[in-house]
Amino acid sequence: MILSLQRQIHDAIDEAIRKQFGVADVPPYAVEVPPTRALGDLAVPVAFQLARALRKAPKAIALELAQALGTIPGIARIVATPNGYLNLYLERPAFFLARARRQVEPVREPREKTIVEHTAINPNKAAHIGHLRNAALGDTLVRALTFRGTPVETQNYIDDTGVQVADVIVGFREIEHRTLDEVRTIADTTRFDYYCWDLYSKVTEWYDGDKERLAIRAAVLHDLEHGGHDTAAMGTFIVDRIVRAHLKTMARLNIGYDLLTYEGDILRLQFWAHAFETLKAQGAVFLQTEGKLAGCWVMRIEESSAKASDDGSAKALAERPDAEIEDPEQREKVIVRSNGVVTYVGKDLANQFWKFGLLGLDFRYRLFAAQPHGRSLWATTSGENEPGAPPFGRAQRIYNVIDSRQMYLQALLSQALRTLGHPTEAENSIHFSYEMVALSHATARELGYETAADGEDAKKPFVEVSGRKGLGVKIDDLLDLLTNKAAAEVAKRNPELTPDEHQRVGAQIAVGAIRYFMLKFSRGKLIVFDIEEALSFEGETGPYIQYAVVRAGNILHKLQEREGVSETDVLAALDQTPSEELIAESDDPTHDLWAVVFEASRLDEVVEQVVRSLEFSGLAKYAFGLAQTFNAFYHRYPILNEERADRKQWRAAGVGYVRTQLTRALDLMGIDVPNRM
Repeated sequence: MILSLQRQIHDAIDEAIRKQFGVADVPPYAVEVPPTRALGDLAVPVAFQLARALRKAPKAIALELAQALGTIPGIARIVATPNGYLNLYLERPAFFLARARRQVEPVREPREKTIVEHTAINPNKAAHIGHLRNAALGDTLVRALTFRGTPVETQNYIDDTGVQVADVIVGFREIEHRTLDEVRTIADTTRFDYYCWDLYSKVTEWYDGDKERLAIRAAVLHDLEHGGHDTAAMGTFIVDRIVRAHLKTMARLNIGYDLLTYEGDILRLQFWAHAFETLKAQGAVFLQTEGKLAGCWVMRIEESSAKASDDGSAKALAERPDAEIEDPEQREKVIVRSNGVVTYVGKDLANQFWKFGLLGLDFRYRLFAAQPHGRSLWATTSGENEPGAPPFGRAQRIYNVIDSRQMYLQALLSQALRTLGHPTEAENSIHFSYEMVALSHATARELGYETAADGEDAKKPFVEVSGRKGLGVKIDDLLDLLTNKAAAEVAKRNPELTPDEHQRVGAQIAVGAIRYFMLKFSRGKLIVFDIEEALSFEGETGPYIQYAVVRAGNILHKLQEREGVSETDVLAALDQTPSEELIAESDDPTHDLWAVVFEASRLDEVVEQVVRSLEFSGLAKYAFGLAQTFNAFYHRYPILNEERADRKQWRAAGVGYVRTQLTRALDLMGIDVPNRM
């Protein structure tokens, strides 16, 4: 890990600048990693920032600063370059051994409690591929925050009173004429989330056949919000079964949660009523008395929120089934409709206030399930409060992982917080947005979705999915397909393993393929998922990185098998082993031992960068680059067959360190490492 050393260097340079140049306020600068080790292990461009204020050339400033710095622990030498950089070269053996022996761990500073809300799949049908990116990004954010010492609470919002649940109820009652007992029987005897997938698609067609039927949906929605009758009972049952199916699907992807927040509880526990009174009292909402929004409680949209609308979010929101029709020119957003029904915006506002501890109310809680690895999952409830629940909410920072189409809504949440006098919370209310997922034509065909050769869809470079139309890929189906493909490849390469072992390893490879694919693209870019590309053992893929870790493990296993030397033995012997292999000038400085172990040490620096930028493609690309560097090192430098004992020991130690760091990087992305591949 390198971040602690970079901060130590930064502090030393700050002090030297103040003493040497009398500068009280040192301008911001970074301790950077140059593109090659020939330019130093670390580089500092601060002379350029000081040049104007000091009226000196950067080169002259760098020379003075290098002399003023003297000795920095862990730094072998400091060189002022002709162009004004300070290049720093590390004491390589000490740097490497401290990290390989786990004497230096990631920097973990006291940080504020953070809530990450992600996944939030409508509980009306099976989870589909479009939900994958949200869950993968959200879970990776949670893991990265935890890695750097941030206390994180992971929430999954359950919209149990929304249109989608109402539509499934309509399907069971109006199309299939089922009672609640019959629905229970279906749930016990079928794959219920798949059954509801098909039913939801039928309901959409049923509405299209007669728009008057939408009144039935409206009545069901009303019943869901008010509860206490057969409609609500059926909704509660459907939601519970679907949520449990979703949790099983997410568990296959190594994704878990701390709290399920039910929208119905926001209403039943008067969260919204309380928030509404506060909004009215502060003038954040007002009753419109004229025009097409007469009788509605609305929020006037500030310019910043309106810009989010103009950037494309308003169109997407208008396409939501529960969206209020309004004139964008009015710059007003409906919070409560004229019939008294609160919109999704209102419920989200109340929930956001609660997350920050600003509502003055709290949920009641029930223990929902035990997740893999013993992690307890709690859920909100309107019933009795169960003892033992940890303190939820009251965060200082909130990340809402929602696709870019919800930019407008997220801007309104921040606007409401500012209006109510909470500017810090508004600033710390962060929309972690991303673009959607489509399928390549080849993948769509393999999954059974054919596009007409002469149709409009065939002309597009990808196939769009639509859960409402039933055109989508269920996550479990995709996982099953990739697992079977990977297991078949594992069986070819490892025929001595049992069929169960083939499947277990195949499942780990499938998850690695999917999760890495969801992360490797910039979050502002639409993903076109392709099975063959994701599952390849070559190129920028999860399996490629997994295979590099397995290869490193195999090297260490063979070393112990042949020579009886463990990784611990290797590390213990290095204090008395000549370190020429690590410090000598190499004719291949981009792939030698120092290059690979130095790159491996940068994991904590990379995590810090990606958390600040929320671009987890940086973590994915770092892991891929490290795997490439290791593979190049492995092919160029013998390890097991190296004749010189000192070289073999240092190289073996390097292999162990790279394996540890790559395993950590994969774990941050929710990817396990198989024992064999």
